[in-house]
Amino acid sequence: MRTLAKDILTAAVMGLVVPGIVLSIAARQTDTPPETTAQTVQPTVQETVRLPVLVRQEDGTVSQTDMDGYLVGVVLAEMPVSFESEALEAQSVVARTYARKAWETGGKHGDCSVCTSSACCQGYISQEDYLSQGGTEEGLKKVRAAVAATSGWVLTYEGELIEATYFSCSGGSTEDAAAVWGTEFPYLQAVASPGEEKAAHYTDTVRFSADAFQDALGVTLSGSPGSWFRDVTYTDGGGVDTITIGGTTYKGTFLRSLLGLRSTAFS
Repeated sequence: MRTLAKDILTAAVMGLVVPGIVLSIAARQTDTPPETTAQTVQPTVQETVRLPVLVRQEDGTVSQTDMDGYLVGVVLAEMPVSFESEALEAQSVVARTYARKAWETGGKHGDCSVCTSSACCQGYISQEDYLSQGGTEEGLKKVRAAVAATSGWVLTYEGELIEATYFSCSGGSTEDAAAVWGTEFPYLQAVASPGEEKAAHYTDTVRFSADAFQDALGVTLSGSPGSWFRDVTYTDGGGVDTITIGGTTYKGTFLRSLLGLRSTAFS
């Protein structure tokens, strides 16, 4: 049985457990039935003419670049160039899918398709900034090659572009989309993701004093802290679905956001 500390709440956060897609470049094969998994498709005419992408920069200005140029900046920001070429190619495919869908739907911001924040859209760094911050021409060439090798490739499910969410570490398991967003996507399901034990932030610890925890929740709780927590339920991905604290039931997603945790896989 999972227990909570008596004097403080210790949140052992198991990576970024958000819905996503574990990709390898083998996903480019199209013999997998679309009703069971996402698959890549051949480039469209619009992709081959290099779609314009409007990007909101950190200072709020909006600039325009072509799709492949934008994707080079995304891969540079989202994945170390030391990773294998196949990993960089897989990142290129999922990043293109995200950007293409934002281009088609108008994105989240109204005046642009995407921004440069990885917490909102996708990380992005210009090629010039990459080099000025210590990046190498060799690394830049490697990323350009990965983007070019997958030019036009996107991920679809039943003919539609997928919600191409991704993350650096799943903490051992991905999560159902419905458990996080309340919306079901058949291709965003809880699956085991072994081999991540050495990843950064696979496990983090966040400590709160009893007073700080009550202040964050905006409540006054009676009794010892060990008696506050009960009736924990879990999602298929192993995250906290609901937990009762001092007689009030909270969603794990609410506590994750409120307490600034990396996931709902806390104990």
